[in-house]
Amino acid sequence: MPEVLAYATDDKSCQFHKTTITRREPGPTEVFFEVKYAGICHSDIHTAREEWGPINYPLVPGHELTGIITQVGSEVTKYKVGDKVGVGCFVDSCGECELCLAGRENFCTSTEKPTVWTYNSIGRDGLPTAGGYSQGITVEQDYVLRIPDEIPFEKAAPLLCAGITTYLPLKRWGAGPGKQVAVVGMGGLGHMAVQIAAAMGAEVSVISQTMSKEADGKKFGAKHYYASSEEGTLKKLRAHFDLIISTISAESDLDALLGTLKVDGVFVDVGLPEHPSTFSFGSLIRGDKAMAGSNIGGIAATQEMLDFCAEHGIAPQVEIISGEEITEAYDKVVESKVRYRYVIDTSTF
Repeated sequence: MPEVLAYATDDKSCQFHKTTITRREPGPTEVFFEVKYAGICHSDIHTAREEWGPINYPLVPGHELTGIITQVGSEVTKYKVGDKVGVGCFVDSCGECELCLAGRENFCTSTEKPTVWTYNSIGRDGLPTAGGYSQGITVEQDYVLRIPDEIPFEKAAPLLCAGITTYLPLKRWGAGPGKQVAVVGMGGLGHMAVQIAAAMGAEVSVISQTMSKEADGKKFGAKHYYASSEEGTLKKLRAHFDLIISTISAESDLDALLGTLKVDGVFVDVGLPEHPSTFSFGSLIRGDKAMAGSNIGGIAATQEMLDFCAEHGIAPQVEIISGEEITEAYDKVVESKVRYRYVIDTSTF
C-alpha cells in the first residue's frame, strides 16, 4: 500500500506537522495520483478548528487538490497514467440514488453508502479519509476531474471548491448579459465569482468592507466597486441588482443587502457565516425576492466549470507556499491577508 508524506494537525490548535499516511492500492476502477498542489479553503480552517463540530484527529485537510495519475486499476476507462487530474470536496457516493443519478452526488441520499468527503469522513475501505495536504491519493475514477491544459496547473486546485461554489449559483440564477450582479466580499470565493460572472456577460459590482481591493476587483472584471463601511452606500444601491452572491463568512446587514435587489431579485449565500443571521421577511415579500444557498456541485457540473474557466482564461490568483507555512497561512486567511488563495506545493514536503 502506498505511503505518502502529509501535513496533519493533532488538535484544533492547528499546529501542522509532517507525517506519513497510508493510501490503499487502487482497486479495479480506481486511480492513484501524485498530488502536486493543494489549495487552502476557509472550510479547511473551520473544520480543523472544530468550528463546525467535533473532529477525529489527527486530521489531514484539503479538498482542492490536483496532480498526475501514476497508477490505474485494471478496469479504468476514463483516465490513463500521466493525465492531469483533480479532486474536490468529495470522493465517493452511492451512485444509485435519485440525486446521484441526477449528477448531484454531493447530496447523495443513501444511508448505507452516503457521500464520502475528501477528509474527515469514512472511505469505502472503512478508514478515515485524508485530504490533499499530502503527496498522493487513491480515488474512484468517477469522482476524479480532468484538468484542462489551458489552466495553469499551479492555479487549478482552488477551482475544485472556490470555482464550483461560485459558478453553479451564477449559472442557476441567470447571470448573463443585461444582468446586474453584485459579489459581496473579495476573498478566495469572491475573486472567483467576479471573474466567472463577468465571463458570463453580466455587469459585475463588488461590495466590500473597504475600497482597498478596488484595483484587483476591476482587474478581475468588476465594473463597479463599493465600500459597505461608507455611510449611505447600500441606500444608494436600492433596487439595483438582479442577483447578489454573498461570499463572506462574517455577519452582514441582510436587510440592507436585500434592499439592493430589484423586484424578483435573488440573494445567494455561499459563505456560510459561523453565527446565525437574521433578516425581516418583509425584505423578501416587498419585491417578490428570494433568498437561497448553494453548496459546491456534482462531478458533471464541476467538470463543466473547469472547461468554462479554460475557455475563458479564468484562474484564481494564488500564493504558493510550502508545507511548513500551513500553520501561519491559516491565521493569515482568517485575517484576510492572502490574495487570494494559498496553494501548497507538495514537493516541499
